[in-house]
Amino acid sequence: MRLARRAAGRIAMACLLGLGFWQLGEGAWIPAKAWLAQHLMLEAWERTGAGESQAAPWPWADTWPVARLLAKNGKVDLIVLAGASGRTLAFGPGHLAASVLPGERGNSVIAGHRDTHFSFLQDLAVGEPLWLETADGVVSRYDVVDIDVVDARRSGIVLDADDAMLSLVTCYPFDALEPGGPMRYVVSARRTGYTFGAGSPE
Repeated sequence: MRLARRAAGRIAMACLLGLGFWQLGEGAWIPAKAWLAQHLMLEAWERTGAGESQAAPWPWADTWPVARLLAKNGKVDLIVLAGASGRTLAFGPGHLAASVLPGERGNSVIAGHRDTHFSFLQDLAVGEPLWLETADGVVSRYDVVDIDVVDARRSGIVLDADDAMLSLVTCYPFDALEPGGPMRYVVSARRTGYTFGAGSPE
């Protein structure tokens, strides 16, 4: 009887250890996958700058880079992908196709997850600069002009604008336990007219 209990205990311990190692492996795989995705998207962005149209980051991707967004003195450096499906937003912020392309006159809407790529939005302040690089290598400065929390059921984002605008959108609140919900955190920025050649801001 004791031998049977010991054997059962060893089996249970082996199962728990195996489960623990599997969880550790899963935890290590997620950051590794995120790092690899960012590396592949950066390569696709470089191919875009070299003239390749709709440069897919990986062979089965249904998205491609459309811009590069920088904030916080270059500490935030994100490749913006075409489209805002769940698959796309898992890898980076996505441009909503109904809005103008980033860098064009009008309001370009870019969405991202509040707990990953767009978590930095909660630390932005009115007047703070953002930098946007487009496929032609031009980097433009945008200044944050408004920060608002809106209910997506009652109000939308105005797409028409006389100036080149950015609306960066994520779910709200940032510390919500449940994903989704109707509330959106919207950071609006206007291009200041200060543009220069390709490269990151100093």
